[in-house]
Amino acid sequence: MYQTILFDIDGVMLSEERYFDASALTVYELLSSPRGMGLCLSELPPFRVQPVETEMRVIRQGVFADDAVLYFMKSLGVNANWDMVYLQFATQLLYLLESVPAEVSAAVLPTDWTGDSLRQVGMALKDAGHFRNEPVPLPFRGFIEEFSGCKNRADLFAHIEAKFASYRGRVGLAQYCRGLWELGQTWFQEWYLGDEYLQSTVTSGKEGFLHHEIPLVSPDEFAGLLQVCRGRGITLGVATGRPDVETRVPLGELGWLRHFDPDRITTASDVLRAQGEGTSNRSLSKPDPFSYLRSYLGTQDVTQVLSTALPLPETEANQVLVVGDSVADWMAARHMGVHFAAVLTGLAGVAARPEFENLGCDYIWENALGLQQIL
Repeated sequence: MYQTILFDIDGVMLSEERYFDASALTVYELLSSPRGMGLCLSELPPFRVQPVETEMRVIRQGVFADDAVLYFMKSLGVNANWDMVYLQFATQLLYLLESVPAEVSAAVLPTDWTGDSLRQVGMALKDAGHFRNEPVPLPFRGFIEEFSGCKNRADLFAHIEAKFASYRGRVGLAQYCRGLWELGQTWFQEWYLGDEYLQSTVTSGKEGFLHHEIPLVSPDEFAGLLQVCRGRGITLGVATGRPDVETRVPLGELGWLRHFDPDRITTASDVLRAQGEGTSNRSLSKPDPFSYLRSYLGTQDVTQVLSTALPLPETEANQVLVVGDSVADWMAARHMGVHFAAVLTGLAGVAARPEFENLGCDYIWENALGLQQIL
């Protein structure tokens, strides 16, 4: 029997749909909002703060090319929605820069990224006579071809950096790109959390999605399953790409949070804090095993987590199970040397089974309640 079971949240316990919606809305706002670049995008509705459901469907279908771009990103181990926003927005921004004379694109790029500097980029492009009078067709689906030679998340980010380097050189490049990533992160949080959970916003009036979470399993059944695990002495933990608030609020409302060891809940907020300590130059987001390893160890000591030798000793690793829905989760579990259970409730649904079979997952379940089979 396993002594420790670590769960992802999105695609395992809660639906990812609203996260993908918020990601698409963020890219859409960065490009078309008056507070962003202010462009009129062909085949997408004019920007507004409270789009209706049908408009959200059109926006997501456009920005992520009927989810083909999402499938592609996730197949390369991209797990965080913040990364998805950055990658697609940066790709479209670079396309716009490549569409104008070199002297224009070189002149409009800011020294750093803020809402004001982004707005100025849009204004400068239009002042130069570009994208002013007609809707702008953007190659959202072209993302896949653009990155066809990439094999993993690191390759995607390196490709973006190389493109920006052609305009501004490599001095300070990592921080420059990080600034653009952080801008997208901030605007994404506005869409997901809404005005209720934020002290200040770039664009007010957003309701947020936090109280509209969709559980992927019966809340009562899953709570009962977690209680059974605890009754058998199994330690339960979480490793998620969600920030702290987006983790604790819905899990608390569904009656699940109390079953998890508080010291074994690792969120994107914890990963960002660890990254900020500067003890590691690598990205600690999934597929890096940091979040799962931190939850397994039950420690906030970043140095201890980073210095833990991997894979874990076999006798130790065989007592640990990771339950996830993505290639990124599998990669993290494999790095740790622990067992992995794939659930078919992620973006691809049951169509993900062949991929997980090819990866050699220890278990493949229809949903997280499949855990009952091995208790």
